[in-house]
Amino acid sequence: MKKLIAVLGLALVVFAGAVSADQSVRGYYRNDGTYVQPHYRSSPDRSYNNNWSVSPNVNPYTGERGARQPTYNDRPPNNSWDNGYNSNRRRW
Repeated sequence: MKKLIAVLGLALVVFAGAVSADQSVRGYYRNDGTYVQPHYRSSPDRSYNNNWSVSPNVNPYTGERGARQPTYNDRPPNNSWDNGYNSNRRRW
């Protein structure tokens, strides 16, 4: 019974780590020639409020507190095209 509990506990820890794992991003050059330093980002999901850049969240790697205001519906603000949140999406 103790082995079963230990195995289930270990599986839970491994699963939780895989689900919430941060991702490393390699350095790259933007189209305008600007170099972006290697960095970490939180795992992608559909939540706006749990990003490190949203207040009161804190980036665990830099210690910076998020500056963006959280939204009541957990979606990006309407002006998301202007604030860089969706800058990697194609505009039609």
